[in-house]
Amino acid sequence: AGQFAKPRSSDTETRGDVTLPAYRGDIVNGYDFTPESREADPRRLVQGYHTSASTLNLVRAFTQGGFADLREVHRWNQGFARNPANVRYEQMAHDIDKAIRFMEAAGADFDELKRVEFYTSHEGLLMDYERPMTRIDSRNGTPINTSAHFLWIGERTRDLDGAHVDYMSRLRNPIGVKLGPATKVDDMLRLIDKLDPNREPGRLTFITRMGAGKVRDALPPLLEAIKREDANPLWVTDPMHGNGLTTPNGYKTRRFDDVVDEVKGFFESHRAAGTYPGGIHIELTGDDVTECLGGSEQI
Repeated sequence: AGQFAKPRSSDTETRGDVTLPAYRGDIVNGYDFTPESREADPRRLVQGYHTSASTLNLVRAFTQGGFADLREVHRWNQGFARNPANVRYEQMAHDIDKAIRFMEAAGADFDELKRVEFYTSHEGLLMDYERPMTRIDSRNGTPINTSAHFLWIGERTRDLDGAHVDYMSRLRNPIGVKLGPATKVDDMLRLIDKLDPNREPGRLTFITRMGAGKVRDALPPLLEAIKREDANPLWVTDPMHGNGLTTPNGYKTRRFDDVVDEVKGFFESHRAAGTYPGGIHIELTGDDVTECLGGSEQI
């Protein structure tokens, strides 16, 4: 995830008179614009695996070791609630705390509140990484990808005759597919037939990334087409990747208002079609980054 594997619209990058292979993420090559850095190195696949394993072990320690205890909700929000624009969320934390005290007085068992289920997801982009992570379930003989619970196919790699769709169609994992504003109804229906032929609930998720200015026009035809079929995919909006822009100094970013507007357009489209929105894909970090402008801090 993140910078480890990145789909590219071009195989090369040119700066001045120099053209080099595109940066494809730290799991493939380096970011520095030098021939040595941009050369693909298979050892990076192993490095990416070990980094992911270490990160997951740390997260599991937090989720199973008591840090996720709902009784600690105020501690989670200490830094967040200091922002005046976010004081209203402190009331939510107070309500949770009040409910927990009531449950304690009623003799509730809090062991389950100390732990949370944690699931992982990423784009199944690199076949040289995903294939070796595939195992056969000894109970039913079906292939399972062990690199994540949930894998998705990107907008650039969802070719119906491509390797990514073929590979994902064979997995037992739940599968997602990114749909952009140019998605044709026929292509969407064929993806359903390929990836979810048995129409299994929870098997297939469509993740729309259409942009704030296009979602209200591009999404409704897809929703109406689904209503005429026997399929029931889960619909999730990704308001992050359809609203990108590049600043004059070369930074890729997005406007927070555009992100919010695409979410609104997603819900408006579902309400008009009588279908159900299933979730929101949001990118989060605790670091100071340049990927989003605006918001409560007016960055």
